[in-house]
Amino acid sequence: MDGRVQARRRRPAEPDAVTIRQAGASDAGAVHALIRALAVYEKLEDKFQAGVADIAALLDSGACSALLVEHGTEAVGLALYYPTVLTFAGKRGLWLEDLFVQPDHRGKGHGLALLKALARITVEGGYGALEWNVLDWNTPSIDFYGQIGAEPQHGWTDQRLTGDALSALAA
Repeated sequence: MDGRVQARRRRPAEPDAVTIRQAGASDAGAVHALIRALAVYEKLEDKFQAGVADIAALLDSGACSALLVEHGTEAVGLALYYPTVLTFAGKRGLWLEDLFVQPDHRGKGHGLALLKALARITVEGGYGALEWNVLDWNTPSIDFYGQIGAEPQHGWTDQRLTGDALSALAA
């Protein structure tokens, strides 16, 4: 994917070092654990079905990319994203699927650092926008996004077709 983030690693002997780096398929276990923690936080754990191998396949195939925030050697935050198309603008876009920082690591700038890294990838890659969804009850995140200048999109609702309804339409 365009605009790969270069790892800014300190010596491993520094347990308090914080880095942001691009995740690879070998990081699927850490990415999976963070997505599971996000599902728990969003009260959607019953919808979580992905296995580590599923996440590895997505990352390995290039279907999506992920940035990890590491505190020492522990992955404590994640931004999972993929390219989209902005037809009205005639440009590519980036869709932020998941942004999550472990609760005990919040308030330390990790979420903002992930968004800044994604903004750089967006600008340097020639993408027209960085977009994402947020649950309407998640006011801490909504407030945070407002502070960085993100604007809610009014007049649009998400639609999803899955399971039996998807199969019926495909038949």
